[in-house]
Amino acid sequence: MLSAKKTRLFGGSASLTTLLFLGAILAGSLAGSIVPGSREVLGGVVDPLILLLVGSLFFTVRLDGLPALRRAPRTVLLALSMNFLLIPVIAFTLTLLLPGEALRIGVLIYCLFPCTDWFLGFTRMAAGETSIGAALIPLQMTLQLALYPVWLAVFTGHQVSSTIGAVAPALLTWFAVPAGAAIVARVFLLGAPPRVSRHRILGTVDRAIPFVISAVILCLFAANVETILHNLAGFAWVLLVVFLFFVATYVLGQTVGRVFRLRYPEHVLLTMTTSARNAPLMLAVTTVALPNQPVVYAAIILRMLIEFPHLTVITHLLRRRAPALTTEGMVAVAS
Repeated sequence: MLSAKKTRLFGGSASLTTLLFLGAILAGSLAGSIVPGSREVLGGVVDPLILLLVGSLFFTVRLDGLPALRRAPRTVLLALSMNFLLIPVIAFTLTLLLPGEALRIGVLIYCLFPCTDWFLGFTRMAAGETSIGAALIPLQMTLQLALYPVWLAVFTGHQVSSTIGAVAPALLTWFAVPAGAAIVARVFLLGAPPRVSRHRILGTVDRAIPFVISAVILCLFAANVETILHNLAGFAWVLLVVFLFFVATYVLGQTVGRVFRLRYPEHVLLTMTTSARNAPLMLAVTTVALPNQPVVYAAIILRMLIEFPHLTVITHLLRRRAPALTTEGMVAVAS
């Protein structure tokens, strides 16, 4: 069950998080343009920030929900099939509209991988099935990290063997160490009393993640602002493809939910997990796997800015179609 504080983090402050990311883009762009030496200094801070981001993301992953996967195997299979089979086809097709390989790769990377964090807060706000959603998080995170080098090869035209050979060592070095340390720390925390302190620590780290992402965005834009400004026309195409992708995934989720006659809470979960994407982790992975690709990073970041408003709109649409429940009933369903 998500606490009320967690719900406020994902829901009430979603617009503030978007403004935070926008502010990071503006500050980074200004610093890289007018402050001498800032590009080199801030660019050198990206690597430790990436390590901090990866560790924070893995530290906040729920480890206690896996038994819930047995309760609704059909919903789990539908979510995995859509996220890892159908949506990649949609993403690949839509990104063919984009001018330039770097933009196409950035949008593809964003679209291919399902969210493993904030989608759960929006699922709760729409009275969706959060226990199964929490159980999906470690499963989907493991699958996407395993598939990243494969999909990078398949969808970008590189040889699979050479791509895996180039990416796998970097992923091992940059993600096995912080992820392993974070998981060990999380297990230790779960075994340490008192429970209130554990929740407070997890909540603090969780609330800090948007600020860490903002720091990464600021440094990336400061270090690469000139390259990004030279591709403004291309980013207009990114916005179009983003819109089409969000429409396609929403329609797909609604259609599959109706065809398989899912209960409303499971229908909400399916819609949210197929609509939200894992931009923070994919930004971190991509800066390591594809170094010196500022246009790719910018495409991922730009989509991240649109995701919170998009999920807010979906939440509103779902709540309008929800069964007639009291406020207490909505909370009970979501819990």
